[in-house]
Amino acid sequence: MAMGDDIRRAVELLRQGELVALPTETVYGLGADALNPDAAARIFAAKGRPADHPLIVHLPDAEQLTTWARDIPKEAIALARAFWPGPLTLILKKEEGVPDVVTGGQDTVGLRVPNHPVALELLRAFGSGIAAPSANRFGRISPTTAEHVRQELGDRVALILDGGPCEVGLESTILDLSRDVPVILRPGAIGVDDIARVIGRRPRLRGEEVQPDAAPRVSGALAAHYAPRTPLELVSAEDIAARVRAGDAVLARRTAPAGLPADVTWIVAPADPAGYGHDLYAALRSLDESPAVRIFVEALPDAPEWAAVADRLGRAAVGSGEDDET
Repeated sequence: MAMGDDIRRAVELLRQGELVALPTETVYGLGADALNPDAAARIFAAKGRPADHPLIVHLPDAEQLTTWARDIPKEAIALARAFWPGPLTLILKKEEGVPDVVTGGQDTVGLRVPNHPVALELLRAFGSGIAAPSANRFGRISPTTAEHVRQELGDRVALILDGGPCEVGLESTILDLSRDVPVILRPGAIGVDDIARVIGRRPRLRGEEVQPDAAPRVSGALAAHYAPRTPLELVSAEDIAARVRAGDAVLARRTAPAGLPADVTWIVAPADPAGYGHDLYAALRSLDESPAVRIFVEALPDAPEWAAVADRLGRAAVGSGEDDET
């Protein structure tokens, strides 16, 4: 765990407008002072991220909500009490002082309090919001260890705080509360039923909206995201064995059948959604770094508890096989 001197150094760097990678319970974030437009702009440059793609601001505690958001509904307060610190990002109307570079020029801002001791220590020592998207090149596989960050960004980041492997392993649920009806814009560990139990009504999912074009832009919502360089295809469990050839790689929820070519890389994922999500990005990185020419992933059950993992794999398949632009 990064403590003491590392935290002090990280605070110094953030105040100087530098970038610091920090662990959260979801994935590692690439952090900058969220009130410093120049510092936030460095995030976009380091990641190769489009300027209209907003950043999530991480807060030391829920009491800072009023510093960053206005017209805060009672549902937001209830959800913050229930799930913060934790993997839930709330989209709210932004306060005037929030820089446009952080919000992608929108009138909304994404806020959360992460549930990781190193992140919380850093945020409390810094005393303000840290804008922190995933610490990887834009569109690529999110990092769940400090080593992943080193591989992705190298010297583009001034300091990497090592907090060990991320506990959840998938990005936070993003819930839009800036409009009349709550809408989940990105699924995560906190699901529809979890939210409904707190606010007394079921949030809609992206695609169930009456006016989906009116939804705020949010992190991780592009069709192509979380993607390996190796082409990735989702295949039914029944078809995988017949499709696999020499030089392929597989992520499945069952053991490899007999008779496969010796050079096939086969990873067995955990059978439960939480375990699968925890291991997903590390498994995709491992397969991407193998000599494989194709990655086959066994299609997941069509069930609510698998929504977050299925979302990431669907976007990974769309974006896979493309070269980096930066």
